[in-house]
Amino acid sequence: MSPTDIDPTQGSPAPRLTDAQLAEAVAHWLPAQRWFGAKAHALEGARVVARESLPPTDAGTIEWLVIEVDPVGTQAQTYQVPLLIRSAPSAHSEAAQVPMAGPMVVTDALADPEGALALARLVADGGTVGSLGFRTSATPWDGRVERVHPLGLEQSNSSVVLDDRALLKVFRRVFPGPNPDVELTAALTSANCPAVAPLYGTVELSGWAGDEPTTLAMVQKFAANASDGWQMALASVRDLLAEGDLLADEVGSDFAAETLRLGAAIARVHADLRSALGTTPLADPAARFAGLPDRLDEAIAVVPELARSRTAVAEIAAAAAREADTASPQELQRIHGDLHLGQALRTPAGWLLVDFEGEPSATPAARRTPDHPLRDVAGLLRSLDYAGQHPLMHLTERPQQLSFRAAEWTRRNRDAFCTGYAAVAGADPRATPAILRAFEVEKAIYEAVYEAQNRPSWVGLPVRAIDELTAE
Repeated sequence: MSPTDIDPTQGSPAPRLTDAQLAEAVAHWLPAQRWFGAKAHALEGARVVARESLPPTDAGTIEWLVIEVDPVGTQAQTYQVPLLIRSAPSAHSEAAQVPMAGPMVVTDALADPEGALALARLVADGGTVGSLGFRTSATPWDGRVERVHPLGLEQSNSSVVLDDRALLKVFRRVFPGPNPDVELTAALTSANCPAVAPLYGTVELSGWAGDEPTTLAMVQKFAANASDGWQMALASVRDLLAEGDLLADEVGSDFAAETLRLGAAIARVHADLRSALGTTPLADPAARFAGLPDRLDEAIAVVPELARSRTAVAEIAAAAAREADTASPQELQRIHGDLHLGQALRTPAGWLLVDFEGEPSATPAARRTPDHPLRDVAGLLRSLDYAGQHPLMHLTERPQQLSFRAAEWTRRNRDAFCTGYAAVAGADPRATPAILRAFEVEKAIYEAVYEAQNRPSWVGLPVRAIDELTAE
């Protein structure tokens, strides 16, 4: 692209914006985005570390940027921001605009319908543009992509539905090398796992960080007519709490049959990942659980009331290590890593798991390291507890009847989930209660920090859970 390329929407010369101009504009715009991971820190610097000018489209010129920013007080972070640049605004561009001085109109291409369509067509066409590679393993569309619409639910990525047949997911925060979501989805696709939407293709960046390409985006089958597991669970709890004298299994929206199926689906995913990617023995149980008290100490700096659980958490970690050392051999494998009801979609055909990226706060290496499958199980059990307690969390006084029903719903669905998991896995998670409790505590500690930093009014949910788990 030359310094005075033609803007196809206007037919007049459009000056090429410099890396410094784009970095400054994005740095001002970035902190307000829901997927930005350093909202508590001011930015003291930003620079473009990779940039590709894509072929001009009817919508304008697309600059695919990878930008590194310097949050004050923490490590540098890298984000990708595909930008649509044109000489005049369109009817749809205002909400997606990246404000900057000068005559050019700059928008987030993924939030701009015209930009998203242009990007989708480039991905569907495949091929290579400079350092960008558009790799497709299957073609879910015939000819050109005709329509797109963004999904507005993600927090760490941005997704666009293509013709209601495929989903383009762009990973906003970028780490060198392959993304775990692509790795695990590819393995499960090859295994014909029914509990994952098949992988159709990827977008990769070469030459940025070493010899291994970096995953920027993925395309997989779109799960049409799907319901979010978290919303389904909340609806079931609310229906039960609204009843005057019915038990959980007597309410028409009883969720236990679904959690039974979800447990079976997760066990199937674990089995297929074991077959595809192998296992490794848990050689040092003490080392695996030894860091639990340290995690609590780090969390206490954010949530001071957790200090009362310090002694009990150390005992829970020691008990889990003893049980892992004396029970049947414990195997580690690749797992989901951040499993909760929001990562499960109920389709007409069954449950699907999504977003295999792992825990957002973990390092890339940690996300790809094999771990105990009960860590996923504990994540889902914690999510069921969240759902059961969520309608009550803002009540200053809890009526005994409501507390009883919430606890009944949680207990019933946790048991159903473990039963469904055991039916496929051949081993019941409840058979190793010390290990399972340690992973639930680990997850609850993570939740407490997350809520304190992002949703302070929710922090009572994990704090209450830690109190109950340590009381046991």
